[in-house]
Amino acid sequence: AGSWDKPPSRAHIGMSSAPKRESAGDDSSRLAKKPRTMVASGEIDEDLHSRQLAVYGRESMRRLVGASVLVSGLGGLGAEIAKNVILAGVKAVTLQDTAACTLADLGAHFYLTEADVGTNRAQACAAKLQELNPVVAVTFVAAEISDDLCKKHQVVVCSELPLARAKEVDAFCHANSVAFIRGDVRGVFGSLFCDFGPGFNVLDTDGEEPHTCIVASVSNDVTPLVTCIDDERVELQDGQRVVFAEVKGMTELNDGKPRTIKNVKVHSFELEEDTSAFGAYTGGGIATQVKETKTLAFRTLAAAIEEPGEFLLSDFAKMDRSPVLHLGFAALEAFSAANAGATPRPGNDADAAAVVAAAETINAAASAANKLDDVDPDGIVTLLAKTSRGVISPMCAMFGGIMGQEVVKACTGKFHPLHQWFYFDSVESLPAPETLTEAEVAPEGSRYDSQIACFGRTMQRKIESQKVFLVGAGALGCEFIKNFALMGLSCGAGASVTVTDDDIIEKSNLSRQFLFRDWNIGQAKSTCATNAAQAINPALNINSLQNRVSPETEDVFNDPFWQGLDVVVNALDNVNARLYVDSRCVYFGVPLLESGTLGTKCNTQMVVPNLTENYGASRDPPEKSAPMCTLHSFPHNIDHCLTWARSEFEGMFEKSPGEANSYLSKPAEYAAAARQAGGAQARENVEKAAECLLTSRCSTYEECVAWAHLRFQDSFHDKIAQLTFTFPEDAMTSTGSPFWSAPKRFPRALTLSTADPTHLALMRAVANLKAELHGVARPPWAADDAALAAAVDAVAVTPFKPRSGVKIETDPKATAAASDMGTDDDAIIEDLLGKLEAVRAGFAGDYRLSVIEFEKDDDTNFHMDAIAGLSNMRARNYSIPEVDKLKAKLIAGRIIPAIATTTAMATGLVCLELYKVFNSAPIEAYRNTFANLALPLFAMAEPIAPKQFKFKEMTWTLWDRWILEGDFTVKELLDWFAGKGLVAYSVSCGQSLIYNNIFPKHKARMDQKVSDLVQSVAKLVIPADRRHFDIVVACEDEDDGEDVDVPLVSIQFR
Repeated sequence: AGSWDKPPSRAHIGMSSAPKRESAGDDSSRLAKKPRTMVASGEIDEDLHSRQLAVYGRESMRRLVGASVLVSGLGGLGAEIAKNVILAGVKAVTLQDTAACTLADLGAHFYLTEADVGTNRAQACAAKLQELNPVVAVTFVAAEISDDLCKKHQVVVCSELPLARAKEVDAFCHANSVAFIRGDVRGVFGSLFCDFGPGFNVLDTDGEEPHTCIVASVSNDVTPLVTCIDDERVELQDGQRVVFAEVKGMTELNDGKPRTIKNVKVHSFELEEDTSAFGAYTGGGIATQVKETKTLAFRTLAAAIEEPGEFLLSDFAKMDRSPVLHLGFAALEAFSAANAGATPRPGNDADAAAVVAAAETINAAASAANKLDDVDPDGIVTLLAKTSRGVISPMCAMFGGIMGQEVVKACTGKFHPLHQWFYFDSVESLPAPETLTEAEVAPEGSRYDSQIACFGRTMQRKIESQKVFLVGAGALGCEFIKNFALMGLSCGAGASVTVTDDDIIEKSNLSRQFLFRDWNIGQAKSTCATNAAQAINPALNINSLQNRVSPETEDVFNDPFWQGLDVVVNALDNVNARLYVDSRCVYFGVPLLESGTLGTKCNTQMVVPNLTENYGASRDPPEKSAPMCTLHSFPHNIDHCLTWARSEFEGMFEKSPGEANSYLSKPAEYAAAARQAGGAQARENVEKAAECLLTSRCSTYEECVAWAHLRFQDSFHDKIAQLTFTFPEDAMTSTGSPFWSAPKRFPRALTLSTADPTHLALMRAVANLKAELHGVARPPWAADDAALAAAVDAVAVTPFKPRSGVKIETDPKATAAASDMGTDDDAIIEDLLGKLEAVRAGFAGDYRLSVIEFEKDDDTNFHMDAIAGLSNMRARNYSIPEVDKLKAKLIAGRIIPAIATTTAMATGLVCLELYKVFNSAPIEAYRNTFANLALPLFAMAEPIAPKQFKFKEMTWTLWDRWILEGDFTVKELLDWFAGKGLVAYSVSCGQSLIYNNIFPKHKARMDQKVSDLVQSVAKLVIPADRRHFDIVVACEDEDDGEDVDVPLVSIQFR
């Protein structure tokens, strides 16, 4: 939530003006770039690309920002590829196309308008693509693709390039170390080929963090057994290599040499190395997986089309489809070559037969290993031919995401490339083939002709008539809105798309939420996305809201709203919101299309009334969290340190000051509540308020510096010294084992030194935040290292003396810090409240502390400087490798890795399912998908049907509600169930029990109206416009007394 300014007067998408050429004799034009207050060219803007950096890492990003990419063919697919590559932040993108824009191009191209018809497509869209990322040098070329043009780039990616010319371009690229990618979409069919040269090095095949194991023991043996601590399972695999560090005793393992492992078990593995002569293991040690470089040899397009090898599979229900499509696409190329480049006419039987005949000819000449028994199984090649002129937005989005990711792989060596063919189809999205007559799919002279060529006019009208609810206008939401506009969704009379999002635009959004620009920062996402969508297609009926979809907004998203919808599309980023929307869709029987992304991974799930299970039917296991004692006293990795640092930050600058403000706003009420509550929790809360207002209140910047110094001393010296005093390095447990055994790491106390730049940086960050908290002005010398160091050194620090008898929590199951059982909580509360009352007299009536809420994406606010500094000092205490500010930001800020390519692919997949909803397709036509572009991997499967319940002659699922018409009394309600052979023994509404047969008093309610009871007992407020209310009825079989789970019951009493 937040305020936003009026949108700029000119739309940032859909401008029809074309860039001017720099010189009349040049076939290319360099575009003037809008100034942007960012980093210099060739450097990484970490504010903009933080989510992308979480996926690729710095080294890959450095390679990416130095790469130049040629995108050939600027139809719908080419525009998607160019968008994703420019958002990724390469050095330069050249757009090459010789074709002029047609009206049909507008069905899949989001940067062309009717005013661009007749203009070169690359020229027409170049300026708008440039706006996506002003740091990327975007140029266009209107001449034919040439060797000279290709050799200027690291990657050449082509679409709509005829096969014969593509073979020539690829041959040149293959011989000159230029990666070549070729892809095309034909209706609901797609083809992709990659050639990265004869020897391409993949530096990281999967992008996952190297697995680590904490060593518990290593045997002296010919085949030594390495045992790891049993807190976590060993995630390594046989044949992988690891390097050891911090091993005590058997120090020979610490030489940094990679060692091959085998016989991996849950908590152990063996080494392929004789350690018989090594020193005896005495403790410690970390084994870390070595990420191996993999070298791939690619064949040229000319060779690979004859001998394609293995295909990347996408759909387990179509195991034999890829060879058929390989042949079908080759037959299409042959048809086009024989017909002056033309593709088959939509729905034309003669042209389709000619394509099938070409397939027969090609198949006859194929090698025995590649020959097919049937070139047109189930009429697939015929269908490909009849719909091949179609270019639809969802297919362009999906393949644009996949191909954009292959470009990034070629530029960086990050992730495993496609090797070498991928084919895909979504024939299940199409209406029944017999309905797609030549007349039905004939063009009608509209922007939707390329979609009509696949789906027909009847389907197009249905698409235009839908009422859709899009929840979220972030990365997924932007892509969905773009697809909706291009498809013509809700562009008819009486139709609408409602999009809601309560968030505003931030700089970090701009690397993947492509409808937004620099000048939109601070504005509402839904409003900006709506404006951009209407620039893509002015006919789109779209309404924007800034409401969160939740129980609190059911007055906005009320019953008539949900009942009026045809489909809901989620574009959310959290599970709770997804579950709520899912529950509403189940209740009102509305289809829900669900999707999510995490870095290179995405999943989609179709929730269709009466056909599939709902989103909430399955849950992911909860994330494992570190025990409290580990975070407080025994961290053993940087994640523990960062979790502790963020907790410290929130305690110092948000929770404690918030408690102080609660006291200041209503001191009498606060004091009364604290006295009444009593106990340790109340005492701790009062102590927080007292700490801010009594013991650490600062009125000068020097006092803020002194407070920062003393916090450092307490956290990184005194507490550590106390810990090692209580548990010396040679301490033993009650069972006789070393106390400081793995995974515990023995710490060392730190002494603050202003000569250490990291110490001084932490002092500055913490002092500045403390000053902000108390409204203390920051003096000019605060930015001067020497002056700040002098102020820090001037602070008097009392030498620490460890105390005996201090209890430190060591139980991993404990949820609170150890405390002194003899503490008189009430006495402490009373004493502190008295002191607070005394000091409050000196404050102005409106005095409040400036509570600081953690904000990770503002590098000027010192939040991440403080958290990174606190974390690294903690890591230094425990000899844990420190991290830079970016890595700290990713972990402590809980940043979800996100990239534009995955987002585009996910929304393309979902919109292909949207056609199926409009077709009222059967369950076997739908697909849920898990994909990982890093590997690459696609796993598509039919959704699971909902669980069915049966009782006597009745059946029902989660989609069913039993609706009772009339204003029932309790007795009438029980009688209704009795008529079905069920004993209704309990009736509840919300958390309240309306009736239960074990309570004698409830018998008096038998003649009362259930509608009165839910309002008087359950305090249910039924809006005047709502005709019904819901109750939960617990039943048992009247014959055997077994419980029967019945559906939710709705009583329509009005």
